Amino acid sequence: MMVSPGSGPIPGVPSQLPTNLFRFGEIGLWSTHAFPADFVLANGNFRLFATQLGAQGQGYVTGLSKTETNLKEPGRIPSGQAYDVYGVATQIIGASTDANGQIELQCEPFDTESTIRDLQNVVNNGILSWDFTQTTVDICPVMLAGAGGGVFGAVSQNAADVSAGAMNNGNGGIWMYRKHPVALPGNTTFAILLQFGPRTCPVQGIIDPETDEALSIAVRVVLLGYYKSVIEIG
Repeated sequence: MMVSPGSGPIPGVPSQLPTNLFRFGEIGLWSTHAFPADFVLANGNFRLFATQLGAQGQGYVTGLSKTETNLKEPGRIPSGQAYDVYGVATQIIGASTDANGQIELQCEPFDTESTIRDLQNVVNNGILSWDFTQTTVDICPVMLAGAGGGVFGAVSQNAADVSAGAMNNGNGGIWMYRKHPVALPGNTTFAILLQFGPRTCPVQGIIDPETDEALSIAVRVVLLGYYKSVIEIG
């Protein structure tokens, strides 16, 4: 190292090299629970982030895809990583039910009276809570968890009684944990509980009044936050 004359003594050099480095970034963790037609939601407690990618669970009889979750381990933060959650969002997805009563497709619009009622049902009655094995901490009603701040959109019907347009559960911002994030250290075991009260209606939307094809719904919860991981170098 070169120093200029008169710059003072050479600063001390550590005698040991660092054994690890830290990598920081932003990340989203998400998990989805499916509710087929006629499913009773009242007084229900449903765990999200409890099923990993490719496994069956949370209302799905086939393995969860990347659309439903990005967890590689069920309900656990990987060792050597930590997350600070600064936002929680909730998305309600319209789906269809096959002849066996299972979720088939997740592409149905909320564009009829009955389907919009199912959308409002979840927004108005759903509550989110943290589940840390032996401790449960309430977060907020679904209508305050981002993307759930009410029901928005526009729907019209023509003379043939055909709907056009769609409703959704809003473009709400992030209200929770803006100033005080929730810390999830490495190896933390957690889940998100989606809870409903006794006055919640069952899933009951009708997609096609002529065929009585039934509407299913899926509820996806997204945790937005920062991650820190340790990179071992020696």
